[in-house]
Amino acid sequence: MPTPSPEQLTGQLHGVLEPIVLAAGFELDELDVRAAGRRHTVKVVVDSDNGVGLDDIARLSRSASAELDQHEHLIAGSYTLEVTSPGVDRPLTGPRHWRRARLRLVEVRLLDGQTIIGRVGDAGEDAVQVLVDGTLRELRYTDIARAGVQVEFRPPPESEIALLGGRSGQDQGVAGTEDEK
Repeated sequence: MPTPSPEQLTGQLHGVLEPIVLAAGFELDELDVRAAGRRHTVKVVVDSDNGVGLDDIARLSRSASAELDQHEHLIAGSYTLEVTSPGVDRPLTGPRHWRRARLRLVEVRLLDGQTIIGRVGDAGEDAVQVLVDGTLRELRYTDIARAGVQVEFRPPPESEIALLGGRSGQDQGVAGTEDEK
């Protein structure tokens, strides 16, 4: 029987691992399988609106490993399992990502080529509010080519947080909180 390609294996493992991830209270953000000879690396990226802690990663890693052991016939040879959460450099591609980035500074490239830098406000299913130079703008997700969080080394200005209806240092996602692990 021929060995499945990494793409085929990713599809098969998605069906095996997604229920484990969902049962743990997370969403399967990405599943990537790479092959190097007979050795595979299975990378499982999980996320949730409440964040993902190191203890969560450890528990999920044990559960995923046990489940993969039950399906060892899918992966021929040895493999390395990596369970992680998305990094700060992950592109903001869906409403959930934008909700997690609330009050964070972002750089957004629109489809028309314009680039804006602003602070994220409320995120709905179709659009997000972004504070740009003191003015709230609604950006429709369909108008965004690429967006990502910018790393800040100082707390955000109180005036911006107030305009967005947040509480500085207390809202999820503000630099310096436990959300950044």
